[in-house]
Amino acid sequence: MAPDSPPLLKVTNLVKLFPVKKGVFGKVVGHVHAVDGVTFAVMKGETLGLVGESGCGKTTVGRALLRLVQPTSGSVVFNGKEVTKLPSYQLRSMRKRMQIVFQDPYSSLDPRMTIERIVGEGFAIHGPPKGAKDPNIARRERIHDLIEQVGLSHDHLSRLPHEFSGGQRQRIALARALALDPDFVVLDEPTSALDVSVQAQALNLLKRLQGKFGLSYLFISHDLSVVGHMSDRIAVMYLGRIVELAPADVFLRHALHPYTQALIASIPIPDPKMRKDRKGIEGEVPSPTNPPKGCRFHPRCTLAMDMCRTKEPVMAEVEPGHFVACHLCAKA
Repeated sequence: MAPDSPPLLKVTNLVKLFPVKKGVFGKVVGHVHAVDGVTFAVMKGETLGLVGESGCGKTTVGRALLRLVQPTSGSVVFNGKEVTKLPSYQLRSMRKRMQIVFQDPYSSLDPRMTIERIVGEGFAIHGPPKGAKDPNIARRERIHDLIEQVGLSHDHLSRLPHEFSGGQRQRIALARALALDPDFVVLDEPTSALDVSVQAQALNLLKRLQGKFGLSYLFISHDLSVVGHMSDRIAVMYLGRIVELAPADVFLRHALHPYTQALIASIPIPDPKMRKDRKGIEGEVPSPTNPPKGCRFHPRCTLAMDMCRTKEPVMAEVEPGHFVACHLCAKA
């Protein structure tokens, strides 16, 4: 990852609003601000962690990047091309380079298809692997290689998804995502459905495959300890917006935004002798249909000032590579 190289993915002011409808005729009476002005970049070979509470818009960001949901506005530039304005035939070609591993591996796998058909589904849509003299042989060899790469055996190819554990199904989903040699993969809570004993195996597998294939990841999770282990940089979302973005080592030892500090303080400590006085985040998450004015975190922030209630903070670089949207940091 060269510091001066252009980003593989650049997202600017991404917005996704979902209409709220009422009445017999479905009149639009408001909008859910799922993603509201998100900006970030992902470099080649980098893992960007995206964290936040449930409902903050993390998954919507990942789906909007691939246009699984159509963004309301904003720009998504992948490898120099604007994704949001591509016609359908060009978007299909682009999706070979951008893949996603969904949170629930069971619901994302067709229960009626064998594992061989699931992993090879991309070839049925986009054609056989490049340079293949015999498409069928090349396809079969590629599927067998992928299954080995994710730690499964050839014997599993004739089975159906319900015959596997959650960890194995997630490996199958990852093999499917890698079938077309993508450059960028969205990992949407890839370990949340797994037992703790299996999570470490899955994370090590992701790191190994990233090193072998030069992949870039957007790693979406609510678990800061997992994100800190996996990511080069970490972005924190709150109510549809990014409030802090920093390198992982800086993030975990020198977080500046009050919301980020509260999230880090909530990370469980395995040693019972190292208990400390922890104060949870007060109040409830405001409704995304009517987000607060000013700083969106101010109703729950114990450090909020008058200006936090009226003026929206701007994302600013407080130190090299460390960006924060907070009036307290601006004053300091």
